[in-house]
Amino acid sequence: MADDAPERRGLRSAARPDPETGPISRAFSILELVAERGGATAREIAEASGLPLPTVYRLSQELVRNGYLVHLKKRQRFELGYRLHNLDVALHRQVAVPPAVRAVVDSLHEACGMAAYYAVYRGTDVILAHVSDCAKHPRVKPLDFGFNEAAHATAFGKIMLAGMAAEDRQAYLAARGMPPLTPQTITKPARLEAELRDVVTLGIAWESEEMLPGMACGAVAVHGPAGTITGAVSISSSPCDLRRRRQETDRLLREHASQVSRYFRSGCVRIAGRRA
Repeated sequence: MADDAPERRGLRSAARPDPETGPISRAFSILELVAERGGATAREIAEASGLPLPTVYRLSQELVRNGYLVHLKKRQRFELGYRLHNLDVALHRQVAVPPAVRAVVDSLHEACGMAAYYAVYRGTDVILAHVSDCAKHPRVKPLDFGFNEAAHATAFGKIMLAGMAAEDRQAYLAARGMPPLTPQTITKPARLEAELRDVVTLGIAWESEEMLPGMACGAVAVHGPAGTITGAVSISSSPCDLRRRRQETDRLLREHASQVSRYFRSGCVRIAGRRA
């Protein structure tokens, strides 16, 4: 699998904040850098961000005082603070996925022998709300809970884009762009629109190495009570494996997406012979 560092993927990176931004944006950039690197010295933060060293010290100490960073004095490094855990717990609670839906996604993972995902709309974003994987069939980094980038280059993103009104989709893509993450990434709006029309017609989206080399995905929409697209179930695997098992994977995706849609219509779902 290719290196998936954000700067190489073309996805958002914490490094090099705009020098015109205010202290809050700079503080967030420091937090993201420390998170990305698993800890960093003030000098490393300054070099990576382009911020003056005194500014890094001042903002880092403020983050330490508020519990968002800790300073390991013997190692002269900053690491993430425990208060961020509270934010993580709160975010998971706000993006809560019903247990029955999680069970369906887990069932898809087991049936396919591939990592499985559930994506939803959250405000104007498309985010991953649940991921099911195992040591033998791990998720693909950076596809983890809360991932909300590169909708134009992922199968679940294409499903969700196809479910948007045209003006909402245009606004979404205008704000986030269509960066070329790999040579296979669709970067032309007209070509993406043509593919999204096929997604609507076929009821399934595919992508092969559009987001990361060596990764392919498939996704099917989840429909709410009114029939509109509210989410997507998805899987990821190698392009070779997905090509070889395309028909089986298509069937399993549709079956499990239908189960989730049925849950939102009726409040219950049958999984592997049991009622959830």
